[in-house]
Amino acid sequence: MSADKQGCGFSTESPYVELAVEVFGMLADATRVRIVLALTDAGELSVNHLADILDKPAAAVSQHLAKLRLARIVATRHEGQRVFYRLENEHASQLVRDAIFQAEHSLGGTPRHHHADRVSS
Repeated sequence: MSADKQGCGFSTESPYVELAVEVFGMLADATRVRIVLALTDAGELSVNHLADILDKPAAAVSQHLAKLRLARIVATRHEGQRVFYRLENEHASQLVRDAIFQAEHSLGGTPRHHHADRVSS
């Protein structure tokens, strides 16, 4: 096993495997995936703006955001009474993007993301 693989946690013995499973579990919810997608597109949004985008009650979106915040997937910025959410880093966005690409493969045929004319995201 190479030192690079072990240093990054890419081995079967990695102590990060269980934490990775927790991240997958946190993202195993359609509303949370949609929150990640919305924040990927917008960069930063308030709870009410996210609720409008997702067509969900603000209280429900707030609960999902609280869980994502505890998992360090999203971060906050306060502006007076308002709280704005953003992705903590690019990794959750990449996980969601890859999961959607994998879902496209499950439909058979040539997935959209393999089309030469697709717009890069």
